[in-house]
Amino acid sequence: MRFSAPKGTYDILPPESAAFLAVVEALSRPAILAGYGYVQTPLFEDTALYQRGVGESTDVVSKEMYTFHDKGGRSLTLRPEGTAGVMRAIVEHRLYAGQLPVKLWYTGPNFRYEQPQSGRYRQHVQVGLEAVGVDDPALDAEVVAIADDGYRSLQLTDYTLGLTSLGDEQCRPGYRRLLVEFLDGLDLDADTRRRVQLNPLRVLDDKRPNVQAQLVDAPLPPDHLCGDCAAHLESVQSRLRALGVPYVVSPRLVRGLDYYTRTTFEFTHRGLGAQASIGGGGRYDGLLETVGGPAMSGIGFGLGVDRTMLALAAEGRVVAEPARCRVFGVPLGELAAARLFVLVAELRRAGIAADLAYGGRGLKGAMKAADRSGATYAVVLGDRDIQAGTAQLKDLRSGEQIAVPLDSLVATVQERLT
Repeated sequence: MRFSAPKGTYDILPPESAAFLAVVEALSRPAILAGYGYVQTPLFEDTALYQRGVGESTDVVSKEMYTFHDKGGRSLTLRPEGTAGVMRAIVEHRLYAGQLPVKLWYTGPNFRYEQPQSGRYRQHVQVGLEAVGVDDPALDAEVVAIADDGYRSLQLTDYTLGLTSLGDEQCRPGYRRLLVEFLDGLDLDADTRRRVQLNPLRVLDDKRPNVQAQLVDAPLPPDHLCGDCAAHLESVQSRLRALGVPYVVSPRLVRGLDYYTRTTFEFTHRGLGAQASIGGGGRYDGLLETVGGPAMSGIGFGLGVDRTMLALAAEGRVVAEPARCRVFGVPLGELAAARLFVLVAELRRAGIAADLAYGGRGLKGAMKAADRSGATYAVVLGDRDIQAGTAQLKDLRSGEQIAVPLDSLVATVQERLT
């Protein structure tokens, strides 16, 4: 019986996997430089964590979670997004009692039962970060700029940063009443009516054309901010301008999770069609308290590695060559194979990518393997070479071949590769 990857998932294989790792490194490096420490949380959590933290009005919780019961009867859910689990870890380990803000970054897969299509998978990988414990618009700007720096470091250019504010507990209730009153006058189906009661802002995120057509005159969050929220948004914008981070104000921007307050942002790429989002995030004041912690503010983002790979392809950008073999060992005989096995290990320990012809191949077959490896040099070793205390170092580009003492082979290769 032959097996295939489950629907909506994919394998990451060489040589593309080298580029995938390069994207993860590029998106995470700005966070590391800004003092964010790495955190890793479980791939599954208590289902109630996501119900409370993400919000039951979201498609994520109501339609897309992979939920199961373990042998003890506990309801568990595969991680659909990263923030809720990090909040749980901050509360459980009392990180909020130390230096603030708590600054953490992470990477790994999330799982959502979605209709698979280009750019939308049932397992997708993100790089994310969270900054918790300080209510400062400068921190908002830092988080947004870190994401932008990651995309810039990959030389992406055809993307847009949308920015808005969703208000807070002071001004959102009044805006919510206005929005509900407006939505009550529209021709909406029963599921959407239910969403209006749970979180009416989520209706603004409805992508269906018949709904969007009715929302043309809907009241929008940035037009109904209180003074503090308006000042907060202006401060974030001012700092982004000072950093040279371009953005557009997107008053209809509503992220797909319930916990966002105030600053909300999204990066979209013009080369990806309907699934244009490559990352985004926002402030979530109150989320830590929702999952059992103290009342503290926070902000974070999730950047899609898969989507970023598609964006790079759309722009024709190559971020990393496949990992290359620099030196390939060609043993001629069993004694030479044993000696060259050790020499190749020494080359690797010296930081030189090296490989070896296995399986007792003859000279012709082993040299073909050396050529296919992309190596710069081949080290050919036979029994006579061992007796002479030398190995044949062959430049696979020029064809030049010299005898090199075995005890200085690593140093000679290092010198020639620099």
